Order: sequence, then C-alpha cells, then structure tokens
Amino acid sequence: MNSFLNQVWGYDPNRQWRVMAIQKTDAPYVIRVVVYIANKGSDTKFPPVVFYITPDGKHLIEGPSMVYFSATPYAETSAMMKARASGAVRGSAKKDLTIVEFADLQCPFCKVAQTTMDQIVKDFPAAHVVFQQLPLVEIHPSAFKAAAYGVCAQKQSDEAFYKYAGGVFETQEGLTPATDDTILRAAAQRAGLDAAAVASCANTQATKDIVNADIKLAKDAGIDQTPTLVVNGRPISLGIPYETIKQLIVFQAKLDGVATGASADIMAPPPPSTPALINLPK
Repeated sequence: MNSFLNQVWGYDPNRQWRVMAIQKTDAPYVIRVVVYIANKGSDTKFPPVVFYITPDGKHLIEGPSMVYFSATPYAETSAMMKARASGAVRGSAKKDLTIVEFADLQCPFCKVAQTTMDQIVKDFPAAHVVFQQLPLVEIHPSAFKAAAYGVCAQKQSDEAFYKYAGGVFETQEGLTPATDDTILRAAAQRAGLDAAAVASCANTQATKDIVNADIKLAKDAGIDQTPTLVVNGRPISLGIPYETIKQLIVFQAKLDGVATGASADIMAPPPPSTPALINLPK
C-alpha cells in the first residue's frame, strides 16, 4: 500500500500520509484500508481516506473511482502505450519517457491544451510525445472523420499531421456533418497535402480501422476524457496547472529512472504549497 501511494502521491513533497488500518470487511475478501494524510507545515486537518481492495488484490476503490492496484500501478499501461500508441510524434525517437496525449480534434479543451503540449515538448526534449486520437463521437459528430483525415495526413509525415491538426483546431467551431468535408479538406490543403487524396484515403475501411484501434487503446487504458496525458503509463488531466503537470512528469521520470532532457530550473523542486488534494489522482 505504501509503495502504491508513493507512486501516486509521492510527487508532492508537501504531502504526508500514514496507513492507519488494514481491516477485513463483511464482504468476503474485500479489504478496507484507512489512510491519514496531512501537509507539511500546516495545521489543516483532513478526514481520513478510505480505500477498498478487491478480492483479486488487483484493484483499489476510492469513492466512485476504481484504479489498478499494485506496487507499480502504471507499469502495465506504460508498456501498453509504448507498444500500441501509433499517433504522430514530436520530440525524441526513444520511448524511455513516453508522453501520450489523447485528444479529439473537435474538442475545444483540446484546442486550448495545445499550448501546454508545445511547452512540454520544449521543456522535456528527451520525451517521446505522441498525439493519439480519441474522437468522442457521442458529443462531437465530426470528430471521427477529422481523425480519419488525420490518419491519412500522418501517412505523409508527422509534421504534415501536426500542420493539419493545427488547421482543424483553428476552424473546429464550424465543424458539422454538413460542413466537415469542406473544412477538413481545407485544413489538409493548408498543410500542403493533396486534399482530394486525403479525403479519399479517409473514407477507406483501412483508415477507419486505424481510428477504431486508437479508440480501443484509450478504452483499454481506462481513458474516456479528452484531453488526457499519459506519462509512462500515468494518466494526468491537462486541466490542472502546468506547474503540477511538470512536477508529475519529473517525478514519474525519476521513478522510472529515465532522463527528461530538462534544464536544471525545470527539474528544481517546486516551492512549498499546501495542496488540498484528497481524492486519488487519476
């Protein structure tokens, strides 16, 4: 339990915790774990956190959330990402520090997050940064087609994909089932691609199969929101402050014993704070 919590919470040098109880429950083989937490240098009192370990010993439940439980909870997802994330890449060709961004080209939050992604590429030159498409078709009706065009743009080059994606983000507000072909063709053309050829490629079953494989990768990793980062298997919301994202990347790289390529000021410990994060971060 302590190894698990160190992986999940250890990035925050101001957080302290103690496992106070490991108890049987009335449910056969379900274990109740009580953890007290505090912040260094603060008198703030937090209620204890209660976790439940499933009978197979492989899952931990806290409130409505269930996560994989082990001493190295991110290792399995890390291996999955390195083997199956096939989107366009920026940064290092080496996969020691693999950062996968799950994004939807019709998602407005993903558009905003690209500034953060650009900063990550700049701050962590040893990172292998992958744009992995996750079209949320239930809420974004043109997202699947945008992703399919993206697959075909990537076949030309990763650079072509990023130019195409940037063009889609710029015009995403106009995407509807009635306009998406026109807007996506224009984005492909601005990226220097043959728009007609990209459109034809996007309509093939082979391309649609690739997009569906991307969706399945997200499902297998438990990712159902965009934008989401996965840093060597560790899911991180792109909605949190960049300083915290940076802190988590540095910490995960240290846990895994891999280089980030970051400068000394990026790697420096964060200033003291009194975070009030109680729930288990995803």
